[in-house]
Amino acid sequence: MKGSLFAFLGGAFITLQGVANAHISQDIGTWQTATITQFAGFVLAFIILLFVKDEKWQMLTKVKPLYLTSGALGAIIIFSNVTSIHKIGVTISISALLIAQLCMTYLVDLTGWFDVVKQKKRPLQFIGISMMIAGVMILGY
Repeated sequence: MKGSLFAFLGGAFITLQGVANAHISQDIGTWQTATITQFAGFVLAFIILLFVKDEKWQMLTKVKPLYLTSGALGAIIIFSNVTSIHKIGVTISISALLIAQLCMTYLVDLTGWFDVVKQKKRPLQFIGISMMIAGVMILGY
């Protein structure tokens, strides 16, 4: 239940962040917006970390270098999200984002990328993703 709640909150906040960033970028530019957003996220995460007092800093050296680049993906995510909202609107942008997430997670589960335990392909998953794509196409028209 807790996982579903956090997933729901994450989805809601992705949408709110995208809309806010789209407005900010109109005034200062998209890459500037990505920079500010990433910095604000760093500051908030750091403040929370200070209060949580998690002592796992020593484990940083054990993290694979590939995984340490994940923060850089955030800049690309923000740029892509803001640009798509400007071009095609919030509803279609977020719908496409969700479909891309589903397709990528399906691929990660299928292949075991990033040391994820491989999952079996299920036809219903493919059907579900196909239905979402059809739904977005209907939304777009």
